[in-house]
Amino acid sequence: MWEIQGGSNVTTLILIRHGESEANHQGYFAGQIDPDLQSKGLKQAELTGKYIVKNYKVDKIYSSDLKRAYNTAKCLAELLDMEVVKDKNLREIYAGKWEGMKFDDLVAVYPKEYSLWRNHIGRSSCVGGENVKQLGDRIMNALTKIAKENDGKTVAIATHATPIRVAQSIIESGALDEMENIPWVSNASVTVIEYNRGTWRVVAASIDKHLAELKTVLPTNV
Repeated sequence: MWEIQGGSNVTTLILIRHGESEANHQGYFAGQIDPDLQSKGLKQAELTGKYIVKNYKVDKIYSSDLKRAYNTAKCLAELLDMEVVKDKNLREIYAGKWEGMKFDDLVAVYPKEYSLWRNHIGRSSCVGGENVKQLGDRIMNALTKIAKENDGKTVAIATHATPIRVAQSIIESGALDEMENIPWVSNASVTVIEYNRGTWRVVAASIDKHLAELKTVLPTNV
């Protein structure tokens, strides 16, 4: 369903999770509301930009249109003197009634639904929002489109934790059943995937050694 038809060269997509955001720091479910990076998150994004410039030859930069992802992408774009292409299909999951809620409150108000999210995320839905399968379709379609438009190139994409996790699950297992066994990627980490002749593969996940003592994996109770 998500395979690209056509294209004969290896296309590399560098998936960057945004740096630590105000929502991460304050412990609430952001979804598609639009908190910005906090100061630590901006420093993380700057370090990740330098890491990517040192290790990859980037041809183009894309980003979710939400500020926390876009401002992460800008740190790389400024180093390369490139523009950032915004794509709303790279957004975090639309979390409906959960958006803006503290994680501790989600446990209390939506115990059944949020327990499914925490323990069997591939089968879960956000109350009043997207389910994870819908997110998977949206993200893989977006990545497919980007790969088609950049055959044989290396593209950096700033996005969010759940899109990266869902893409990794689909690429590695072909489905969402194993998503619960895939860890959340850290803030401002790098996950590299490749497409070649109809096949996706994960090259590396959650690269974050360059962040050193600034590494965070937030929120911790999602």
